[in-house]
Amino acid sequence: MRIYGFLASILPYSNAAWEKLSTFLNFLIPKLPAPKEDDLSRGVLEAVDMDSYRAEVKSTIQIALPDQDSEIGPVPMQSGSQRPEPELDRLSNIVKAFNEQFGNIDWKDADKIHKVISQEIPTKVAADKKYQNAMKYSDKENARIEHDLALQRVLIELLTDHTELYKQFSENPAFRKWLADFIFAATYKTAKA
Repeated sequence: MRIYGFLASILPYSNAAWEKLSTFLNFLIPKLPAPKEDDLSRGVLEAVDMDSYRAEVKSTIQIALPDQDSEIGPVPMQSGSQRPEPELDRLSNIVKAFNEQFGNIDWKDADKIHKVISQEIPTKVAADKKYQNAMKYSDKENARIEHDLALQRVLIELLTDHTELYKQFSENPAFRKWLADFIFAATYKTAKA
């Protein structure tokens, strides 16, 4: 009955037999006896004896204060609206960490790969509209999910020029995790600052 009422309002055609059946059932249903339903909540309040519950002291602690005049220092004031300055790592440290972890990968043009990883990919990921929207209107976990999708889209764009980078990203889980963590740290700080 409910489905036909909905479908009749959105479909452009009408079926006379369905319309007659719908009208007949609309008048018939109120005249039918109601189905028997067992009250599943019957007896619950009687089964629970609320008088047997009471508040109980678990432990007591004595706080001893010295009996002297003293002064409480002010609460340190930090401006809550000012964001801390992000700690930016030097490019040489990034390249060094990359080489230590993935130095065994034989890149055809290592300097170009380092430049793409440190400059081109973060710029393109940070410019992704969906990722910017997630950073602006959502929490860090959702921003990370959208970042990973944006990173994948950027690497697919770079596939024709940097096939060995994409191959490492798709086949090497350690490299994929490192690259995703590095790009997220770089783009999330700059966007939130």
